[in-house]
Amino acid sequence: MAIIGTILDIISIFFLVVGLIFLCLGMIGLLRLPDVYNRLHATTKVATLGALGVLLSIIIQAGYTPMGVKAFTVAVFILLTAPISGHMIGKAAYRSGVKPCEVTCLDEYGPTLGPQSVPKKKK
Repeated sequence: MAIIGTILDIISIFFLVVGLIFLCLGMIGLLRLPDVYNRLHATTKVATLGALGVLLSIIIQAGYTPMGVKAFTVAVFILLTAPISGHMIGKAAYRSGVKPCEVTCLDEYGPTLGPQSVPKKKK
């Protein structure tokens, strides 16, 4: 029985470390990326994976206890809401006129939202 506990501890530590690495990469991306859209991508994708790694570690350690069920519920909530909220924040930034950086080549919102909502380029 002690071997199973040790294996679960190792797996839990692995997911915790992977989650923390993803969270640190998200922080670096938040500081280093050029515009709000790239930063938003870093925070939603990488931080979601980081939070899921930490929560999976908690689920493995807690098992089927109230804390494990709560961690599972939070993980499902993050999986369902993070992509949608990131998309909506990006769309709101685009509609409010936040300009992408100069190296951004693809504008998929322009045809969808119409020419009245396309941010004006600086001259």
